[in-house]
Amino acid sequence: MTLDRRSVLAKGLTTTMMGVMASEATSGRAGAQTPPPVSAKGLPPGLPQPAETLDLWPGGAPGLPSPAPVEQVDERSTDPLVNDRAVYGITRPRLVVFRPDRPNGAAVLIAPGGGYRWVVVDKEGYEMGRWLAARGFTAFVLFYRLPGEGWASGPDTPLADAQRAMRLIRHRARDFAIDPERVAAMGFSAGGHVCADLAARWAAPVYAPVDAADSLSARPHCAAPLYPVVSMDPAIAHPGSRAKLLGPSPTAQAEAAHSPDRLITAAAPPHFLLHAEDDDVVPVDNTLRLHAALRAARVPVELHLFTHGGHGFGLRKTVGKPVEAWPDLWRAWVRTMGLG
Repeated sequence: MTLDRRSVLAKGLTTTMMGVMASEATSGRAGAQTPPPVSAKGLPPGLPQPAETLDLWPGGAPGLPSPAPVEQVDERSTDPLVNDRAVYGITRPRLVVFRPDRPNGAAVLIAPGGGYRWVVVDKEGYEMGRWLAARGFTAFVLFYRLPGEGWASGPDTPLADAQRAMRLIRHRARDFAIDPERVAAMGFSAGGHVCADLAARWAAPVYAPVDAADSLSARPHCAAPLYPVVSMDPAIAHPGSRAKLLGPSPTAQAEAAHSPDRLITAAAPPHFLLHAEDDDVVPVDNTLRLHAALRAARVPVELHLFTHGGHGFGLRKTVGKPVEAWPDLWRAWVRTMGLG
């Protein structure tokens, strides 16, 4: 039996990912915790690996809880050839970098999902990083701190890491052969909330500047929140993400302050939106509300709705479905945005 090129590529995307290796650079601060080594399953030769790791905060992340969380990695996959790791207790927020062989000058910051319970680094992080790097984009997978783990900045904690990441990427643009003006954001599920929040509140002062990088803008060139958590309205919110972000009994003011659809202004970047209408985890109304807010603010937006796809499809769960087309739709759209 022969496989067509698309099937071969799809199968490659589902193959195992290298994770947070012990050899990644440490932050250098006293008492910094090095993430535990993570072994990969059945790693095929030649599969592109992360080029390096960048710590976000040179002196350690601000507002460390006491006691400090301890980073843990849960392998949720039962397939011996596929990784599906969830990372939590992140005290060393960082960027894992996928460099292309031939950079096109554009970069993408990727925020994986995980319901603000953990960060799903393979399915919605490393796999997308490899896909992007194969097409010339420099990809940065964000290991962001989780808001329910006691950080002083509370619900603004993931946004602080996302802002800092955007600024650090721009500050290091020459090192990665990228144009600092051409840095996009992409996020999945709860990572879609990180992405949408960054696109709405890129200028919000959610942390004290620490170095020259913080003089740069955190506004993405364009944003792609994919099947995103958006609204904290209990009528349509993802209950788990809402509870982790805001606690068990948030006020109406807190709900409004952390619902990106209610915070969009004309200064927001162009958006690419994607959702499956049969998503039984994060209702499609989240994306519809964000779309309506963007249109009301006259922000350029492209929306794609698919009848079937469910939730959390990323790349690996799209094969054989119409939603399989989404990465190429995004790529065609970003070309019109001047990204690549």
